This record gives sequence, structure tokens and C-alpha cells, in this order.
Amino acid sequence: MNDLVQVVDWSRAQFALTAIYHWLFVPLTLGLGVIVAIMETLYYRSREEKWLKTTKFWMTLFGVNFAIGVATGIILEFEFGTNWSNYSWFVGDIFGAPLAIEGILAFFMESTFIAVMFFGWKKVSPKFNLAATWLTAIGATLSALWILVANAWMQYPTGCEFNPATMRNEMTSFWAVACSPMAMSKFFHTVLSAWTLGGVFVVGVCAWMLLRKRNVDHCWRSMKVGAWVGVIGIVLTSITGDTSAVTVAKYQPMKLAAMEGLYKGNHEQSIVAAGILNPAKTATNDEDPYLFDISIPYGLSFLATHDPHAFVPGIEDIIAGKSYDNEGKELNTVSYAERIERGKQIQELIVQYDVAHRTGNNVMEDSLHKAINDDFKYFGYAYLDTPEEAIPNVPLTFYTFHVMVTIGGYLVAFLLLALLFVYKPKLVNEKKCSKLWWWLCIITIPLTYLCSACGWIVAEVGRQPWTIQDLMPNKVAVSALSASSIQVTFWIFAVVFTALLIADISIICKQISKKSKEDLG
Repeated sequence: MNDLVQVVDWSRAQFALTAIYHWLFVPLTLGLGVIVAIMETLYYRSREEKWLKTTKFWMTLFGVNFAIGVATGIILEFEFGTNWSNYSWFVGDIFGAPLAIEGILAFFMESTFIAVMFFGWKKVSPKFNLAATWLTAIGATLSALWILVANAWMQYPTGCEFNPATMRNEMTSFWAVACSPMAMSKFFHTVLSAWTLGGVFVVGVCAWMLLRKRNVDHCWRSMKVGAWVGVIGIVLTSITGDTSAVTVAKYQPMKLAAMEGLYKGNHEQSIVAAGILNPAKTATNDEDPYLFDISIPYGLSFLATHDPHAFVPGIEDIIAGKSYDNEGKELNTVSYAERIERGKQIQELIVQYDVAHRTGNNVMEDSLHKAINDDFKYFGYAYLDTPEEAIPNVPLTFYTFHVMVTIGGYLVAFLLLALLFVYKPKLVNEKKCSKLWWWLCIITIPLTYLCSACGWIVAEVGRQPWTIQDLMPNKVAVSALSASSIQVTFWIFAVVFTALLIADISIICKQISKKSKEDLG
């Protein structure tokens, strides 16, 4: 058992390591791809040499980031087969479909047109080169779409049915998987946040150049595009964040409770604007959940349901199976203890089904098949030892959620100011605070990365201990490997990925420094 725990922990750590490094490259690729395409469009329409130089400057940075992001992404997909083979076997028919589409359609699309985008300037017409640039940006976005569809299915498994004859989940509706509410909210929220990062990156790099008084006109041109994309991105990210909260409240209430450190829910539930959790608090004691908190009345009820009077369950309510309508009437829900029992009953039915299947008892087989699928949504709970095992890491989920929201609020104000200063540069210069503002622009780049990373931590840690929500906990999904072998590959990946990150930052910084000294018009 101890070795199993280590295998699970190290497998999770390795996947998290790969995902974190991969995500350092992906959002910048998505954001810069759109920005470069807009700049080339401006060049195509104006045919001004200055826009061509500006386009090529940002295209170089896009290309460096794109190349290294691909390397980490390929390793991430391989880990499903190496470290999570039970998971891959159990739901490979479903999970593999969007990943296959991503590889065959989207990835080949972007990897094909990126060659024209970079090397077609004197070989194809300007219109075709522009089309290739937009298709590269669209291809990168489509890659994100299918990967996020696969991830969203793990958060909210739909469009599938369990086949006890093969002991696998099989897809019943591709469109239910591809267009689930979780998939759509996750896709738009993630991609639009990448636009925000792309906009902040352009503003920050231009700020560095303006501090050194290099290519001033180029910087103001670039900042205008970057600020607009960033503002549109952060406004729409905020809107889709609201949609994501409603989706999480409906399909993953335990995650929402962890995001707020909420143990006992209520009607007209307030939301914690800022607070410090009580480390002694658990679901089995009566300690106060917060050492300190500042709350907004009705906030969480409105965020979760758009009804300020609605009941929002806390961790203890969810475990006990308690929920109430607006009149205070208790709703029919299933406690976690009962879910565990139902899950064990399903396992017993599967054993009986196997006997009926092998003996050719078709009547019994059909009856058992129906009984299994009626309650299969509780199948994964059979692997839990206690109801409390289904509680995610509350402190990590709570703090990362609030850091994400805080930085997100700051980014709204920052990008609106950046857009204002682009059109009214005298507001910065006349107040003699331009140096302070440019440094703030530079510092905002890592802050935006932190905000993006916190969002993913909330999404993934908040659904623990599940690999597939309610159907497969982590300890069942892992491969039959030794903990020591995973530790070895973990440290190898840590060294390689760190080297790639250092190389990426180094090359980008050198390119910025080198190109900024050239005449960019």
C-alpha cells in the first residue's frame, strides 16, 4: 500500500511538472499568434514597411516559444500511456478521440502553415502569407480546443456509457463530449486568458525598449495592438470566468466549496474577498474555518447560481448529502457514505454480469447491464476508504483561487490604463512617472503567468482525488510501475524542462535585445 501511495504521488508530481512547464509556453503562443496575425493584417492593408518590420519582430519571438512548447506538449501526451495506463485503457476510446483530432488536424495545420508564415515572404503572395499566419494562429487555437475538450471530459464525463463486457467506457455521443458545458467554458476562458497574456507580454517588452529609448515608434505601434488584444482578452476572460463558476457549482460542487474554504453552506452565502484559513479546521471538527476573513454578502450564492438567495453547499453538506431549495426544503441528494456503498454494489453487479456473460445467460446479462448503468455514476466511490478522502487540498485550492481573482482584477485596471496611455502618452510623460509605469508593465508579465498558473492549479487540484470525476480516483488510474522508476524520470524531466525554459527565456531576451537595436521604423 505504501508503494502504491508513492506511485500515485510521484506520477501526479511528474504529470504536474510536465503540465506546468508546458503551460509556460502555450498561452504566449496562443496570444502572440493572434497579435502577429493582426499586425500582418495591418501591413497587408497599408503596405507600410514599418508594419512589416514590426510583424517580423514579434513573429520571431512567437516562433521561439512555439518550438519549445511543442516539445513539452508531446511528452505530456505520452505520459498518459506510461504513467496512467489504467486510465488510458479504461476510457481510451473517449479521451483518445479529441487528442487524435488535435494531432491529425490542428497540430498538422499549424505546423504546416507556420513554415509558410516564416519563410514564404518572397515565395508566395502577401495575401497567401497573411492567410498562412492566420491559419497558424487558428490551428494553435484548435489544438487548445481539443486538448481542453479532453481535459473537460475528465472534469465532467458525459457522452459515454460503461460496457461491462469489456470493462471500458465507450463513447455514445461525440458531440456531447465536444460541446459539453464544461468544455465550452474551459475553452473560452483559457484561450481568452492567453490573449490577455499575449497583450501584457507585448506591452511589457515595449516598456523595456522605451526605458532604453529604442525604436519608440515601433513600441507605440506594438503597444496599441497589444493593449487592445489584452483589454478584449481580460474583459472576456472575466465574463467566461463567471460562466465557469456556474458550471463548476453545478457539476463539481466540492471544488467550489474548496475554492472558498466553505465547510458549512447557507442561503444567501457570502463570498470571501480575502482571508486566512484555519489550519486546524477539518470536515470532522467544529473549528472556525478562517482565522481572518473579509466577506461580501450574497456573493457566493450569486456567483454560483446567479441567485443571491440560493443555497450553496459546503464541504460538510456535500459529504452528508445535504442541500436545500430557496424555501428551505431539503432536496434529495446522496451522501458520500451512500455513494461508496452504491459503488461497491456496482462492483458486485459487474462480477455477476461477468458470470452471466460467460455462461450465456442473456436475460440476466441484460438485466444486470441496465442495473449497472443506472448507478454507474457512483462507480469510482467504491475505491474510497472514507468519505473524507474525496475532499481536495482545501488550502492550496483556496489560496490559488484568490490569488487568481486578485491578479485578474489588477489586470483589468492595468490593461485599461495601458490602453489609455497608448492614446494619451502625455499622461505618463507629463506626470514624470513614465519610468515607474514602464517597470510596472515589465513586472506585470510574470504576474500574468502566475495568474494563469493559479487558474490551472484550481482546476486540477480542486477535483482531486479524481482522475475522472466520480468514476476513477488517482490510485486506480496509475500504471503498474515502481515508485523509484518514476522518481528517476521525474528528475530527468525536471532537469530537461528547466534547461528548455532557460533556453527559451535566454533566446527570447537575446532576440529582443538584438532586434531592438535595429531600425524597426
